[in-house]
Amino acid sequence: MRAFIEGIGRRSISGITEFGQAAAILLESIYWLFMGPGQRQPVRLRAVFAQAMEIGIGALPIVTVLSLAIGIMLAIQGIYSLRVFGAEHNVTLGIALSVTREFGPMITGILVAGRTGSALAARIGTMKINQELDALTVMGIQPVRYLVAPALLAILIMLPALSWFSDCVALFGAGLYVSMELGMSLGAYFEQLVEILTVDDLMHGLGKSLLFGILIALIGVINGANVSGGAEGIGHATTRSVVHAISAIVITDMLFTFLLAR
Repeated sequence: MRAFIEGIGRRSISGITEFGQAAAILLESIYWLFMGPGQRQPVRLRAVFAQAMEIGIGALPIVTVLSLAIGIMLAIQGIYSLRVFGAEHNVTLGIALSVTREFGPMITGILVAGRTGSALAARIGTMKINQELDALTVMGIQPVRYLVAPALLAILIMLPALSWFSDCVALFGAGLYVSMELGMSLGAYFEQLVEILTVDDLMHGLGKSLLFGILIALIGVINGANVSGGAEGIGHATTRSVVHAISAIVITDMLFTFLLAR
């Protein structure tokens, strides 16, 4: 029993420590993004563009495929459920709100967590094992400015853009199935979407994607920075980064929805 309680205490202290590290890294990244040019140490635009290409353009194929599948799945389930009440022609309402407010940003965040979060953790973990982070510090280069700030800025730009793209693809896929199953033209379907959706619905999902982007970047960096034990430690940190990022996305999505959709 004593060992069990001590284990809980150690894990709690470790979690609080990592939370503090994440907050410090976030504040330091914001500092370098705004104050770096004044100190002649700006965040490199080339690094931001490179990260944006990897996060955004590189993820387009998988986001397209999964968003299309999710849109069709929502249409199938929505028509099946509403048919019991004879209201299957109202399925557009459920599809529109589900995609823009929930599924679009959450699925995109999970995909980016699997691709970018793990890559960031592996990169920083490898640099720590090889003592490259210490070398950067010795050369007078701030690791947060050089490694973290470009990735954070890129993910804050590209994740909302990917979420919006995911919304469009999912709604289009749902429209294809609705038109085939209910005989509704795509024009009528999109007219219903325009009538149903508001700016608040879109901003709800895009606001979530910004939070998801911050969580993905910070969790990847923290897990990479705390690597120990060589190659095995890097693999463990990469897996831990993905698991923690996906868990944080789902929990944050639940809290965000609870607070703003009541």
